[in-house]
Amino acid sequence: MTRRPVTPHDAARADAIAQAHARSRALGLRATEAPEFDALAAVDLRELIDTNRTLYHQARPVMDALHAQIVDTQSMVLLTDRNGVILHSSADSDFVEKAQRVALRPGVSWAEQHRGTNAIGTALVEGQPTTVHAGEHFLRANHILTCSCAPIADPYGRTLGALDVSGESRGFHKHTLALVRMSAQMIENHLFNTEFADAIRLQFHARAEFIGTLYEGLAAFSADGTLLCANRSALFQFGAPLAELQQREFAALFGQPFAAFMQQLMRASGEPLTLALPSGVRVVARATPGAASGVATSGIPTFARSAVTETSRSPYTRAAAQAQAPNTADTTPQPTLAELDTGDARLAAALQRVARVRGRDIPVLVLGRTGTGKEWLARALHRDSPRRDGPFVALNCAALPDTLIEAELFGYEDGAFTGAKRRGSAGKIAQAHGGTLFLDEIGDMPLAQQVRLMRVLQERAVVPLGGTRAVPVDLRIVCATHRDLRAMIAEGTFREDLYYRINGLVVTLPTLAERTDLDALVAGMLEIVRREVPAAPARLTPAVRACFARCRWPGNLRQLASALRTAAIMAEGEDAIDMAHLPEDLMHDCDPASDCAQPSADATAEKQTSDTEHEPAHLCVWQSRLIEETLARHSGNVSAAARELGLARNTVYRHLRQRR
Repeated sequence: MTRRPVTPHDAARADAIAQAHARSRALGLRATEAPEFDALAAVDLRELIDTNRTLYHQARPVMDALHAQIVDTQSMVLLTDRNGVILHSSADSDFVEKAQRVALRPGVSWAEQHRGTNAIGTALVEGQPTTVHAGEHFLRANHILTCSCAPIADPYGRTLGALDVSGESRGFHKHTLALVRMSAQMIENHLFNTEFADAIRLQFHARAEFIGTLYEGLAAFSADGTLLCANRSALFQFGAPLAELQQREFAALFGQPFAAFMQQLMRASGEPLTLALPSGVRVVARATPGAASGVATSGIPTFARSAVTETSRSPYTRAAAQAQAPNTADTTPQPTLAELDTGDARLAAALQRVARVRGRDIPVLVLGRTGTGKEWLARALHRDSPRRDGPFVALNCAALPDTLIEAELFGYEDGAFTGAKRRGSAGKIAQAHGGTLFLDEIGDMPLAQQVRLMRVLQERAVVPLGGTRAVPVDLRIVCATHRDLRAMIAEGTFREDLYYRINGLVVTLPTLAERTDLDALVAGMLEIVRREVPAAPARLTPAVRACFARCRWPGNLRQLASALRTAAIMAEGEDAIDMAHLPEDLMHDCDPASDCAQPSADATAEKQTSDTEHEPAHLCVWQSRLIEETLARHSGNVSAAARELGLARNTVYRHLRQRR
């Protein structure tokens, strides 16, 4: 029989086991010793778990998922503290008795000084994922086991504990360690997101499909752009240790000043960003602003917080005023369905459909791009319903890490969640009792929480995390998403039963570029802006109106509100908002091939009476130059250039045809 050649990995592993055996002998252990069965008393174990509360609560759901993958293999999943004491276990019923024989149970230490060479103790000593199989264990009593373990570190690299899978030696599988390593990394990422929940968190990777996976880099920044921490994947992508990276400016890490990044983040409205690492590698990134960042999770800057309680003619003027409203129960004046109708036929048709169910507890699913006003429609439905005197509670499912959604939505009892209040906290579902619960970006809700939400909708009761008593709830649910839920069902990322629970009535909101009421929206938003900036102009020049008309508005109403406020401040004291007052990046979203060769009649009239007569032509030249530069940077790759510019490929092709 031909033997498999010994690889460098095999040699390194054999050397590590040999060194572990040497340590065991040096500790005075004998291979023939029976394992100790001394375990912590119940009260001491509870105290130890409480000391490791963060690790314990972040690891439990990951352990459950890992056990589900190895179920019926006569094995168990174990969590230990940094000293190797088992905190929790999940085991196959047919392996429990064998595990008891070797003291694999909570409260027992599996440190090397107590158990000799074993996966848990050796992994903690080496600081590396380790497999110890059968006779590789120092104590002969443990030769019946095969164990795979990976240390778990906090965001700063300090060991917190270990995750282990132990089972019968006959069930050894070389892929078990990979599962354990992935699960440990998942716990570490959860710990990272919890530790820096109030910071500006960046997820990034050179490949977009790796965002949201274990391979994504995570970096946390303070409100002034200081790097607080980065996970292992981020350090690998940067190619430098954390201490060194913390000494660098944001621009040295991601290729742009922090202020420019924050402006880009505020405009992104949840869309991916493109950044550059010091190596020159371009990465796709998603940013989550925390409470300390001064940026709302909706991605829009605060500019009229004092106006959020004011009622004006159009609710979209309040949208401009409330650009950073928190996703909690609030006292914000709710618009009516009639107020939302500002003259667009498609929107009016959607409003009429919603009006027919306002007195019925039929769930409503609102579809539409980010920033199209989905939450305002939900608020209007609440205002016009019999539940108007109850609370309106909103939660953006895309704005919270997976580890926090469950606690935010379902609530928690005392001690059931990392950082929990001493008396626990009611979740958004319980807060919405008697009123309306609005779940924005429902398509981003993790599958585990979809299951729990489905149960709540069926039973009309919610059980908080760590609790046992179901709390009855009476609420109306309105959901919204920009995703294709049917496609997600086919992919297995959204539950079909939940989909049919939430789509009693489906309405789709048009994008801003598709609407015909742009002038009315601009007038309403300028009205609210002028309350903050009284000297701001109340009108646009024809050139700006023409520019707005050909803008794609990927950020929809939010982008329009942000652009108008910036322009109004830049034009303070002037008669009208002109092209020079607009944010420079807005030009990226305007079609350079339209309205350039033949300016509109209004633009022509403006040329005769204004000093800005060359602006439309200048704008087209500027935009054409931008496309040319981007194409050159991507070696003529139209798709890559269009993606960077945020343009349709047809627009770039049209530019190329005109160039000829």
